[in-house]
Amino acid sequence: MEKIENNTGFLLIDKPLGWTSYDIIGYLRKITGIRRIGHAGTLDPLASGLLIVAVGREATRQIDNFMKMDKEYLAKIFLGKTTETYDREGKITSRYQGKKITKKELLKKLEKFKGQIEQIPPMYSAKKIGGQKLYKLARQGVEVKREPAKIEIKEIKVKKYAWPNIDLQINCSSGTYIRSLANDLGAALGCGGYLKGLRRTKIGLFGIDEATKIAKMTKDNYQKYLSRSGGIGRRASFRS
Repeated sequence: MEKIENNTGFLLIDKPLGWTSYDIIGYLRKITGIRRIGHAGTLDPLASGLLIVAVGREATRQIDNFMKMDKEYLAKIFLGKTTETYDREGKITSRYQGKKITKKELLKKLEKFKGQIEQIPPMYSAKKIGGQKLYKLARQGVEVKREPAKIEIKEIKVKKYAWPNIDLQINCSSGTYIRSLANDLGAALGCGGYLKGLRRTKIGLFGIDEATKIAKMTKDNYQKYLSRSGGIGRRASFRS
């Protein structure tokens, strides 16, 4: 991203664990004094990594350009248990008592997740149905029917496997829920699984190595991290 000197543009943030995406927005509103700030793609508190933030009216009008970009994640999945939220924060709903899943079995099942697939959004998500966020309904004990969405897993690699832990690198289309992928993979293997940890490393061709830790930004220096949106077109998706 090309650097600019005024108070509108985009920030590449390395979101820390424990912060919500809205926490980042709130912090930036406080130090910039600007209300019109938005982000391009939510990261849960248990996830860290790249968050693109638009600062100012002109920038927020372009957020959709980033929302549609492909994403890359490093995901840690725990096999042998399922949770109601599909991640480590949820109540355990089942425990596997069978034999260990071999790497050969894992690789075979992963092949079925590559390419264009249909995925059902998790109940514990910010997706809205009938004007209500699913996670709010889930917390009330209400489960609603969710229609499957078409997504694309462009690449999925096993970086490390030692039962019951898997480290995966995933390149996927916008709209992919990695928690659902963890749950669905566990179901396909017959042992169950949930998302233990997540780090977003790319949005389009913008990488985590370009991002700044939020703790480094203050009211006196945030402008030096602002960048123009020029280059969105040429960096809108992963190079093949």
